[in-house]
Amino acid sequence: MKALLVFFVLPTLIGMASIALIRALRAASLAAAIGAPLVVFLCIEALDPDDAWNWIAALLVSPLVMAIAVITVMLCCRRSARRHDEFRRIY
Repeated sequence: MKALLVFFVLPTLIGMASIALIRALRAASLAAAIGAPLVVFLCIEALDPDDAWNWIAALLVSPLVMAIAVITVMLCCRRSARRHDEFRRIY
């Protein structure tokens, strides 16, 4: 359960937070791509004090984590742009 939370839910939340804080697509995706592996590494270190997982495990899953975070940014940005276009058509 912890692995699902750390490797899938956490990068999704990081992507959503980065697009909410930084409205520019390029900057938000860069922040998500850099921030997601760092946060996952810190979570692995905090949740596993007996060192069954180490920095090599975080390095091996970092492409997956970055991809999930950046895809979340892209989907959220596309959704907000679509809403903005619909609002412009109505008014």
